[in-house]
Amino acid sequence: MRGLLIGRFQPFHLGHMYVIERIAEEVDEIVIAIGSAQKSHTLENPFTAGERLMMIFKSLQQNNVRRTWYVIPVNDIDNNSLWVSHIRSLTPPFHRVYSGNPLVKRLFREAGKDVATPPLYNRKEYSGSEIRRRMLAGEPWEELVPEAVVEVVREVDGVRRLRELAESDRA
Repeated sequence: MRGLLIGRFQPFHLGHMYVIERIAEEVDEIVIAIGSAQKSHTLENPFTAGERLMMIFKSLQQNNVRRTWYVIPVNDIDNNSLWVSHIRSLTPPFHRVYSGNPLVKRLFREAGKDVATPPLYNRKEYSGSEIRRRMLAGEPWEELVPEAVVEVVREVDGVRRLRELAESDRA
């Protein structure tokens, strides 16, 4: 069986890793869709699709996820009635969708897909918003992400990028 997980992964963190490891207990293959792939260089979406792909790919390798997995960037189309078809056109066929997002669950259920809510792991700490907040504040963030993500963020100078994006152009 093949499962689909959709997220922005801004950045990929240990909560995502936990969810993928739980999904791997239920399916043979995992399709990981990088949502909002066209967005980057903003406070909410600082990393490019390629950078997020590297974070996920290297993290799954380092953590020896023993399932076949595919990582696919997916651009937004801003049309909910067509969104599921858009996802299906970009991914291998899948049997179950894993999401905690109420809209995503609703859209896939309406399309006749089996939808499961994955277990969340310490959502307060393990969230992209919290990690980005810590990066901006100069607080420790590295323990919230796999080592591979720390390496990618350093390689692309992601903390500096985020801080520069947060600067005001007002005098």
